[in-house]
Amino acid sequence: MAGTSSQPRSRPRPRRSVLFSPGDQPTLMRKAPRTGADVVVFDLEDAVAPTNKQAGREAVAEVLTDPAFDPDCEVCVRVAGHDDLAFLADDSARLDSTMLPKTESAADVNDFSALLTERDVDVPVLALCETAAGVLHAEEIAAASATTAIAFGAEDLSADIGANRTEDGTEVLYAREHVVLAASAAGVDAIDTVFTDIGDTDRLADETAFARDLGYDGKMAIHPEQVPVINDAFTPTDEQIEWARRVLAARDEHDGGVFRVDDEMIDAPLISRAKNILERIDYE
Repeated sequence: MAGTSSQPRSRPRPRRSVLFSPGDQPTLMRKAPRTGADVVVFDLEDAVAPTNKQAGREAVAEVLTDPAFDPDCEVCVRVAGHDDLAFLADDSARLDSTMLPKTESAADVNDFSALLTERDVDVPVLALCETAAGVLHAEEIAAASATTAIAFGAEDLSADIGANRTEDGTEVLYAREHVVLAASAAGVDAIDTVFTDIGDTDRLADETAFARDLGYDGKMAIHPEQVPVINDAFTPTDEQIEWARRVLAARDEHDGGVFRVDDEMIDAPLISRAKNILERIDYE
């Protein structure tokens, strides 16, 4: 998870890569889990044209209620409105979480969670902070009881505030940092913004590494080819794993205080880092 919290919230596995799949294309939705993404999001918002919304809802319902559809990843649906929840009428639907776009307050999360409860659905919410109000209220959004992750949307935010998107991203850096801090304070996952240049995997790798270094737990993807690049950046290296194991082994041999591992002085923050590294590989 992004940082630590006095009341951490659990989820089944890391959310390194969060892959969107158009909600009106059942073939792509069925293929999405085979990409290796930790989370697949069937998108009924931006990816579906207004004239094709009903077809999208029917397609999502068809895939989610198919007994043969049982992927080894988190299955999420991004909804654009009340009508998009029709697929929840079937309690056999395979659904692990929902994504709420343009979340601007804790009340948005609570109201959406109430709609789910009315349909006897108990799944967590991944809240998108992608407007000025959403970023400024990221702390309360992350702290809402149904929220298990908040995601930063740079493209929609830039449009909302009238910013020009640049390659170095300084125009959204404050917002990007604010969202990850809010997630850490609440003990929920922080998911970074999409990278829109599908063909530039080198820049994607750099962008993902930067997001990881800021404290993000994962990144959204808009194409299957982005998934392995993102997963690689958020997966600890063999060297990091071995370091973490040595640190925790040495901790067990000491009765508190500072100690040395590989000529490095180890204290509480580094012990926490070692724990976080090993937590990322526990699900494998």
